[in-house]
Amino acid sequence: MPDLSNPTETLALLHKYNITTRKRYGQNFLINRHSLDKILNIAAIDENDCVLEIGPGIGTLTRELAKRAAKVIAVEIDCSLIPVLQETLAEYDNVVVINEDILKASLTDMVNTHRSDNNLKIVANLPYYITTPFIMMILESGISFSTMTVMVQKEVAARITSTPGSKSYGALSLAVQYHAAQHIVATVSPTCFIPRPKVDSAIVHMVKHSTPPVSTTSEEKLFTIIRAAFNQRRKTLVNALAGGAPTLKREAIIEALQTMYLDESIRGEALTLPQFAELTTLLYPNIE
Repeated sequence: MPDLSNPTETLALLHKYNITTRKRYGQNFLINRHSLDKILNIAAIDENDCVLEIGPGIGTLTRELAKRAAKVIAVEIDCSLIPVLQETLAEYDNVVVINEDILKASLTDMVNTHRSDNNLKIVANLPYYITTPFIMMILESGISFSTMTVMVQKEVAARITSTPGSKSYGALSLAVQYHAAQHIVATVSPTCFIPRPKVDSAIVHMVKHSTPPVSTTSEEKLFTIIRAAFNQRRKTLVNALAGGAPTLKREAIIEALQTMYLDESIRGEALTLPQFAELTTLLYPNIE
């Protein structure tokens, strides 16, 4: 089998199947062994794991996952790559390739059908255009997983791991913080892909919390407040919530901020996750 981390052999395989990379699918195939090993090392896949991989492409990462895992569920949107995957994964009987759009698929049914009793880990070189919606879908799905290791745009990695006060801090940062501990493993140059993207990438590793790090009266209301706070981030928190969460009254928002010893001119980007949780409890004290 060809060494798919070798650019020459990757290009030969693409030529064999007359594959032209499609920008609309965000196709950038990894051709750097060092970066591939970084993903595999931090993901720490073993025979007890079922891996969900999004965007297997030609199978570069998929083959390495199959060597280690009990099962690999590889979801590929591009039907033209299915024959390529049939060749590159031919020797592995523990891989199921699903030709679907992951954002439209029934994720729960897919995982429940194939995972058996194995621990679920998510590992992917994510197409850029689905990065944020996919991560949010996984976090909000309620699916039990232990870790998520993904290659994403460097800019998105900064948003995932950012802290209050930074320009990249926002709803995605807080959603990930609520569900998982996270860190950037490494930055990856455009030269590590075919074709080369125009921006740097980064490997991000997330470890799912067994329980959320904060408590509040309603997780749903917590994220209603968070989304409203960042939908118009230039506004003060009072104005953002009064406009974005219509059931809330300005007076109630101001009173809650005063109870927390926060100035009413504060913006959402200054609040920590525990502060958003406290604010939710003050504004929605009687949620059952």
